[in-house]
Amino acid sequence: MSSFGEDADARAREVEARMTDDERFSLLVGVMGAGEMWPVRDERIPPDVPMSAGYVPGVPRLGIPALLMSDAGLGVTNPGYRPGDTATALPAGLALAATFNPSLARAAGEVIGREARSRGFNVQLAGAMNLARDPRNGRNFEYLSEDPLLTATIAAESIDGIQRQRVISTVKHFSLNCNETNRHFLDAVIDPDAHRESDLLAFEMAIERSRPGAVMTAYNKVNGTYAAANDVLINRVLKGAWGFRGWVMSDWGATPSWECALGGLDQECGAQLDALLWQSEPFGARLRAARADGSLTGERLSDMVTRILRSMFAVGIDRAEAAPEPDMAAHNEIALRIARQGIVLLTNRGLLPLAPESTARIAVIGGHAHVGVPAGYGSSAVVPPGGYAAVIPIGGSGLEAGLRKLHLLPSSPLDELRKQFPHAHIEFDPGISPAEAVLAARRADVAIVFAIRAEGEGFDIADLSLPWGQDALIAAVSAANANTVVVLETGNPVTMPWRDSVRAIVQAWYPGQAGGRAIAEVLAGRCNPSGRLPISFPVDLRQTPRPELPGFGAPWGEPTTIDYAEGSDVGYRWFAATGQDPMFAFGHGLSYTKFDYRDLTVSGGDTVRASFDVVNVGDRAGADVPQLYLTGAPDGRRLRLLGFERVELEPGATRRVTTEADPRLLARYDGGVRAWRIAAGNHLLAVGTSAVTPRLTATADLAGRTFGR
Repeated sequence: MSSFGEDADARAREVEARMTDDERFSLLVGVMGAGEMWPVRDERIPPDVPMSAGYVPGVPRLGIPALLMSDAGLGVTNPGYRPGDTATALPAGLALAATFNPSLARAAGEVIGREARSRGFNVQLAGAMNLARDPRNGRNFEYLSEDPLLTATIAAESIDGIQRQRVISTVKHFSLNCNETNRHFLDAVIDPDAHRESDLLAFEMAIERSRPGAVMTAYNKVNGTYAAANDVLINRVLKGAWGFRGWVMSDWGATPSWECALGGLDQECGAQLDALLWQSEPFGARLRAARADGSLTGERLSDMVTRILRSMFAVGIDRAEAAPEPDMAAHNEIALRIARQGIVLLTNRGLLPLAPESTARIAVIGGHAHVGVPAGYGSSAVVPPGGYAAVIPIGGSGLEAGLRKLHLLPSSPLDELRKQFPHAHIEFDPGISPAEAVLAARRADVAIVFAIRAEGEGFDIADLSLPWGQDALIAAVSAANANTVVVLETGNPVTMPWRDSVRAIVQAWYPGQAGGRAIAEVLAGRCNPSGRLPISFPVDLRQTPRPELPGFGAPWGEPTTIDYAEGSDVGYRWFAATGQDPMFAFGHGLSYTKFDYRDLTVSGGDTVRASFDVVNVGDRAGADVPQLYLTGAPDGRRLRLLGFERVELEPGATRRVTTEADPRLLARYDGGVRAWRIAAGNHLLAVGTSAVTPRLTATADLAGRTFGR
């Protein structure tokens, strides 16, 4: 990626000074292309421009390229914009984060960047990284985790991978877009200091590491003010304290008024949706009027434009040559690697991996496993090579009802299991009738039940149960066959009333276009599972901060307030603070081999540094993810992930792991002095296999200090 340095700054200032006001204002409004959702072609888009989520005209006489934007969290999307165009459909964001593999996140970003450039796009609306505060959030599958460090690490590498292809990446949704229920009318309330220690810390670290060209604001309000107009978040924190030098764009339909520009917004996107939702005078026209009457200063107008230009020049989209057609086979391999490494083995009572000699007869049940694997719905949906295997409309109410569909990617677990077990008799039952499924299960040595749930943008989930009677199906199958495996293909945790009656549970998430193969390889033992949970799995909603979701079921458009009273105690920290045991903890994941940790040494001072050995004490190669946690501090802080590393080892091999903690992870934020404070004294540390399973412990003495912004 080109340097975000003085050259880009100087050039942006020089070019902006030569622009006319008409040219300046043209850069501040993005319009949607014509597609299934928005079938009308906007007159501002030239006829030769590929259709997608957003278009902003360039200024050819000054070397300013047009901005062509596509949604891209899980691949370059195409919801009816470009007939016949497909792209690599990557696994869900939670699956990527479950790999705990930053290099794989960068590879995923490179896939997106290369495919974007080959299609003529130079801005990718990627970098989705809101913390998973609520296991009902329909959009959690796009995001990464409940932890700031893991989220920032994976997001930053993905963003960097995109921008190294001379394609701008956003980071989104800034901030607290943690529920989908009436998201345009939701007020997310949180203690400002706790916000800095959690969701904002994730954004801060990701922005520092990857320097995204743009930040996209959220739909919701934060503490009473819409995110796109939020002076505290944008001007004081993002641009002020953090020194962000790129531009701030709105989400589509998230610009309620032109005054957002005074709150720090630099560019309206999805102008047609704003006109539909807010029925106000167009943002661009009102900006011009505000400039004429002095409400918008010339300095602010220049700043808005300069920020956009700076990111263009810094990332180098003005110098990007036409890209060749990417190697789609190589990209499929990356999708496969993510799916393999992101699958989490939750429970295994000696059944997996399946041995060929004991699986002469296999019953594969439910989940459309004969067709493909599910993907989340909404703006992140990617049309895979060859198209979807099936699309089943679900529907609902509200603006996003048309998005609500069950998409099946053509990677059939049934077909892939037949490849892994060519000599087995494999029978498929659709799982629509427990009584019928029981007949198949009784005839088999092993029953594999695929359980799915359609989740996506615009809708939160009513509860954590499996829909379409699948809990009853699993209970019936497991009663009929003691060797039952459940494979979950969901975008969130599920309750498991049948958990104690099955021999193995595999969390496969939405595993992408190669997901069927990855699942089959894990079940057969060709691939040793190594995924770790990036989110805690509660026993039920009573363990969560909000057993009942405020505003759930209210008519679309009704204002809702959600008080995120847990503050920075998100996920595993909430369980620790309330003394509860989750069903499966953050960081949990089993393997077909065993690992041991030895010889922990730590040092203190300004921050924590820890070293320890990881040893594969099992009989097969595998990957482990040792995790370093703060478990206690003089100021009462407890349980914070300080570091992690994915370690691949042959049997008997050892590797020394060294971790140095970001000081902010050891500190509290003090808004009174706008700084971080580390308490002096002994800090308790643990190296473990999850947030609740310490293996080695130690103490580090830290100097008390105040630092940062």
